[in-house]
This record gives sequence, structure tokens and C-alpha cells, in this order.
Amino acid sequence: MDTTIDNVDAVGVKRNRPGGFKYWVPAIVLMITVVLAFFDKISIAVLFADPEFLSDLGITGDKAKLGWLMSIFLLAYGLSSVFLSFVGDIFGPKKILLAGITSWGVLMFLMGLTSNFYLLLFYRVLLGIAEGPLLALCFSIVKQNYTPSEQARASTLFLLGTPIGAALGFPLTAIILQNYNWHATFFFMSFITLFLLVLVYFGLKGVTYVKANRKSVDHKTNFKKLLSSRPFWLLTFFNVGTLAYLWGLNSWIPTYLIEAKGFNLKQFGNLSMIPFVAMLVGEILGAFNSDRFPNRRAIQVFGGLLGAGITMFLLIYQEGIVNVLIFMSASAFLWGFNVSAIFALLANITAKEVATTAGGIFNGFGNFGSALAPVIIGYIVVYTGNINHGIMFLAGIAIVSSLFLIPLLKKY
Repeated sequence: MDTTIDNVDAVGVKRNRPGGFKYWVPAIVLMITVVLAFFDKISIAVLFADPEFLSDLGITGDKAKLGWLMSIFLLAYGLSSVFLSFVGDIFGPKKILLAGITSWGVLMFLMGLTSNFYLLLFYRVLLGIAEGPLLALCFSIVKQNYTPSEQARASTLFLLGTPIGAALGFPLTAIILQNYNWHATFFFMSFITLFLLVLVYFGLKGVTYVKANRKSVDHKTNFKKLLSSRPFWLLTFFNVGTLAYLWGLNSWIPTYLIEAKGFNLKQFGNLSMIPFVAMLVGEILGAFNSDRFPNRRAIQVFGGLLGAGITMFLLIYQEGIVNVLIFMSASAFLWGFNVSAIFALLANITAKEVATTAGGIFNGFGNFGSALAPVIIGYIVVYTGNINHGIMFLAGIAIVSSLFLIPLLKKY
């Protein structure tokens, strides 16, 4: 028998919503959306080690160009998140989400058709623009439909899409690549967006939103307060390091494990999900810890990113598959423990009336600031001839960025 939850949510609206599993359906739908969007982001990294893909695009041996395939996406993604996320506050996040998903499917199909590097680069730009507002839209839906004591868990549900997307996306792409060809990986990603459209349309039915253009909301005043908030900017700069770690990891770890640690494509496909399962566990445990100790979230996210950077640095000196997986998994776990509380911490320090805008600037600036990490790693590898130096750079970014949160540790 269904139960209902009669409460006042984070935007002051009294709701009578189904309890139990149905209560969390919107957050679960958002998680699945992020999972499939993450497939689109990172599946191309597996192709970095595919000779046919490199040959067809005429970029064999050019790691700098490979880095640009990820970085150009992230630059467009970051700009889009900053400058386009506000449309979710105006038109409602569900409409913008459905439009975005449609465009993802079309673009992935077009990528599967081309063998021109620069055209593929152009499609990656358009994909970045289309996906840019996604996390801000998810953040807005969560903040407006769940109470403050539920927000870390609800946010973590959609943030779990990151490790789940990597844990499933990497081996799935490797399997398709082994049995078909690189074109098929894009066609598959395009096909599954059809199911995602149906899921989002029906899964978010009954979820309501506050739009920022209503007379009751002074959006300009709250926007000015947001831009003048020191805690907001410290957390945003911290997020640059958080995302630089993520994109560097997802762009170069397939190549790093194969070239520097002796994995083959089959081993990578079979074992690549282990670190991301560890990341998933870190996010789950971090979410419960965050909601249990809501006034200690800054310490949690600071310690998580610092630890992720240190263990990533130690990974360089490990030999053997077991040791490599242990240190990579420990680093991924700590990153997950950090990120599970980061949006809840953002909710603590921002006004609810600019939830999508705050999430958009936060996520967009973080992605834009971290966008060059994959291509910088590519250039480091090209000019030093040692991929370990690229991983060392990645670890350093995480360690240094964690220091931005020190001023917030006492208050938040």
C-alpha cells in the first residue's frame, strides 16, 4: 500500500507526495540521465587506444589532438553551463532537459557517421553546449523538491551517475569496440537516448518548479548576492580541481593503464569498473555522512579531494595490476566521498531562488576551469615522453585545489 509524505520542501511548498520508493523516483530518473550523459562524455576516451579510430581520423600518435577531443567538449560544456543554465529557471528544467536529451542523440549519431577529425571536434563542441546545463538542472530539481535534510542523498543519487557512467561506459564501449568498430560505439549511445526521453518524460511527471521570472522572486538581487559571495567562489574554485581530477582521470586512464601499466584492451574492459565502483561506494557513504553531519560538509569535501590527489600521486610508483587497482580505487573512493557532499554544501551557501543559476555557474566555471586538463596532460606526455608526468600533474591539481576550502572549514 502506498504511503504519502506531507511536508514543506526546500522552496516552502507543502506537498503531498507518494512515500517510499516513489518519493525518490525523480532523483533516480536524474541519476539514470547523468549515467547516459556520462557515456557520451567518456566513451571516446576508450577510442584513444584504438588504432583504427586513430588511423581513420588521421591522428595516429598525436596525443595532443586526442586531448583536444575531450578538452574542446569541456570548454563548450563549461561555457554552456554558465551562460545557458538560467533557461531552466525561466522555462522550467524538465522542458530544457528533454530538449537537451534529444540533441544528444542526434549528435552521437552524426559522430558515428564522420571520419573527419575536425568535424568530430565540431560535434563535440555542440555536444558540450547541449549537455552543459544538465547538472544545474538536476541540482534545481533536487533543491526545489526535497527538504534540506534530504538534499545530500537526493543530490548524490544523480551524482552517482558519474561513477556508474564510467563503471559501465568504459567496459561497454570496450566490448562494442572488440566486437564491432568505433562507429558502432556512437550509434549505440545515440540509440539509448530514445529510452531516456521516455523515462524522463514520465519519471518527472508531477514534479513542480518555481520559476525565477515570477514577480515574487527578485532574481537580480539574489544574483548580485550570489556573485558577491566569498564562500560561493571559494567552493567554485575548489570545484575546478574536483572536475580537473575527474576529466583527467576519465580522459587518460584507459591510455595510462594500457601504455604505462601493461593492461591490454580485454583486461582494461574487465577491470576498469573496479575503481569506479569504489568511487560509487565513496559517494554513497559520503552522502549518508553528509546528511548525518550537515555542519561538517566542508571538512568532508576538503579531506576527500586532498586524499584523492595524494593517492593518485602514489599510484605512479605502483607496479602490478593488483597494486595499481588498489591505489586507483582508493583515490576514486576519496574523490567520491568528496563530491557526494559538494552540492549539499553549495545549497547551504546559496539562495534557493537562484538554484539553477548558482548550480550553472558553479558547474560551468568548474568545467571551464578544468577543461584544459586533458589537453595539458596530452602536451605534457608529448613533450616529456612520459605519461607518468601527466598523472603527476593531475594529482598536483587536486592537492592544490583542496586548499581553497580551508577558510570554510569552521563555518560549514
